[in-house]
Amino acid sequence: MKNFFSILKEYSILTFGTVIYVLAWTSFLIPNGIASGGGTGLCTIVYFASNETIPVSVSFFVLNAILLIIGFMVLGKGFGFKTIYIIILSTLLFQILDKKWIVEFDEKFLVAVVGGVLEAVGIGIVLMKGGSTGGTDIAAMVVNKYWPVSPGKVYLYSDIFIIASILLVPGKTIEDMIYGYVVMITFSFMVDFVLLGQKSSVQVLIFSSKYQEIADRILTMNRGVTAIKSMGWYSKADSNVLLVIVRRYELHTLVSIIKSIDHSAFVSVSSASDVYGEGFDEMKTGLDHKNKKKEIK
Repeated sequence: MKNFFSILKEYSILTFGTVIYVLAWTSFLIPNGIASGGGTGLCTIVYFASNETIPVSVSFFVLNAILLIIGFMVLGKGFGFKTIYIIILSTLLFQILDKKWIVEFDEKFLVAVVGGVLEAVGIGIVLMKGGSTGGTDIAAMVVNKYWPVSPGKVYLYSDIFIIASILLVPGKTIEDMIYGYVVMITFSFMVDFVLLGQKSSVQVLIFSSKYQEIADRILTMNRGVTAIKSMGWYSKADSNVLLVIVRRYELHTLVSIIKSIDHSAFVSVSSASDVYGEGFDEMKTGLDHKNKKKEIK
């Protein structure tokens, strides 16, 4: 029963993310004539090009049925099963929610921004649970599995070409392409925020005469501490500077520990964009994947 409720919770979250993702398109982007990137963006362009005779739900299902094979081969059966569920759910939602709740603003720019944010939140939730809505989501997860490239960058590069193809649709102009790029840029930044926000790290330097007591307390956070020999140039006194790397959400706890021991301690905090090692991220270079391919050959 415990395992059942765990799976139920996981798929409930996947469903919630998928609903947000589809609403971003059916309520904001498609009704306002905006086509962004990704597989759904390509399906939207087909929808516009066919004079709205080919529903997004149909082309979405056909396109992702093909891409699903890639998900099975590279990301495993667990990925494939979740993606089958999301693709079927998305297809039904595109059909059910089509033109049901249309949101219009006086400024089309605002529509593009809000649509991009909602799309990123929806996909971010889905990706965090190991699923995918298909399209370039699959490419982003495959690349991110073996190389340290953020999902947002994968979307950014591939979507540039998809959005530019809107110019091939009769009646569409450069203005429509620009709005598509507004969605793309908003989406790229937001999806990284959703996926990597909790993974961002900081590097902390602690200057205190009570460094030993502080270091012992920091160990209770299950974080390592490095003591670096130092000398105060004014006092010429030898001491140790503590170097600690923690997740950003752990910074408040760390500072509280420091201040509770030495309120006059000097603390320097700087962002650490990439941290690899135990307790943080795994270093991805693509070498293991290449070696596995050689062994298979």
